[in-house]
This record gives sequence, structure tokens and C-alpha cells, in this order.
Amino acid sequence: MSSDSVTVSRTVAAPVETVWAVATDLTAAPETLTGVTRVEVLEGEIFGVGTRWRETRTMMGREATEEMVVTAAVAPSSYTVEADNHGVHYVSTFAFAPLGANRTEVTMTFAGTPTAPQNPLVKLMGRFGLRMVRKTLEQDLADLARAAEARAARG
Repeated sequence: MSSDSVTVSRTVAAPVETVWAVATDLTAAPETLTGVTRVEVLEGEIFGVGTRWRETRTMMGREATEEMVVTAAVAPSSYTVEADNHGVHYVSTFAFAPLGANRTEVTMTFAGTPTAPQNPLVKLMGRFGLRMVRKTLEQDLADLARAAEARAARG
């Protein structure tokens, strides 16, 4: 079964530790990310491998809730989140690379691999879905940059 993926990157005018702190603050996600309406942390007081949460987003005017788990984390350089829904296994990887003391390159990769046989219509919808995913990831990066840069400016 094939995997479809999308990768987006953005430079953030904030130190890598600040960007990591904002990106991994699950309880603040509804205030940080415009697409996220609710987060319920299920496991893991401190963000790391095994942290599990339910995230509700508004997409195309409808709310969708996914349960996610951190499967890899190396602070402050990267983490991986996985989820399963509607016959697809999703893997999101977040990488944080310092570009000097006060700038960070953030790269997000989202991949979906079918775990069940799918009809051709689902494959066709998958192409549309990837465009939507790219727009969502780009918005998430813009939101993350805004929040991290504001936190860095406050000191």
C-alpha cells in the first residue's frame, strides 16, 4: 500500500527552545493554532514518547477529532506523532533546526498510509485531501511562528 505525504517548512524568528516549547504545549494549542478548537490530554504530563491526546479541529466547516500519540521525541530537535482513522495510519514529523541563536527552521511532514483496501474514489479524494493538508500545515506553521516570535519578544 502506498503512502502519500506533504512537507512544509518555515523559518521562525525565535530560538529553537522557544519554538519547541510553543509547539509541544498541548494545553495552549487551541489558543496557538487557529484550526484547533479543543485538546484533551489523555496521558503524559510532560510532552514525550507516550503522550496521548484528543485534538479537535475545524476543517471545511466541520469538526473532526483525532486521538494522537507521540512515538518519538528528541527535545528540542524533533518529534513524531501517529494516529489511525478511517482505514489510514497517519504519521506527522516535526523537525526544529536552529539557524543561529534567534532563528529556527521548522519542517513538518505529514504522511498517510492506507491500512485497509480502498476504492478508486478514495484515492481520487486523497489528492484533494493532500492539498487541504498542505494548507492546514502551512497555517499551523504560520500560527506557531506568530506565537513563538511573540514569546521570544517578551523574553
